[in-house]
Amino acid sequence: MAELYSLDTTDRRLIDAMQKDGRITNLDLAKSCGISPAACHDRVKRLRETGVIRATVALIEPKALDCDLLIFVEVLLDRTTDDVFRAFAEHVASIPEILECHMVAGGFDYLIKARVSDMTAYRTFLGHILASVPGVRETRTYAVLEKVKETTHLPVTMA
Repeated sequence: MAELYSLDTTDRRLIDAMQKDGRITNLDLAKSCGISPAACHDRVKRLRETGVIRATVALIEPKALDCDLLIFVEVLLDRTTDDVFRAFAEHVASIPEILECHMVAGGFDYLIKARVSDMTAYRTFLGHILASVPGVRETRTYAVLEKVKETTHLPVTMA
């Protein structure tokens, strides 16, 4: 965040409502939070400027873009040095199939969340794309069979 910003109950109500509907009008948002439209506009503007609200996006059905197969990949690097971490991160950031990549503590170094069309596309992803990432020693892949829960909505507690 650009600066430390303390969220009050009204900010939290705004955030909760906007997470449910990112296209909500300022007037409807103000009504739902019990504040004036001008105050609502100012608060949302401040939440954006401080980085509390990072973006407003459209969530797309993966099947519509032929990205049906969700996979998670554990990555173990050959060395755990700053230069290897940096090279890995830079390379992974440029791969469109990779939706998320997190450095983790535990039995492996990174956890990747990716989407491809099917197992044939996954084989290409693994053999041609992921294998070319600098520093990768070993991978373990988990193909998702069923979605149990998926959300982008962060829990909002009213302070």
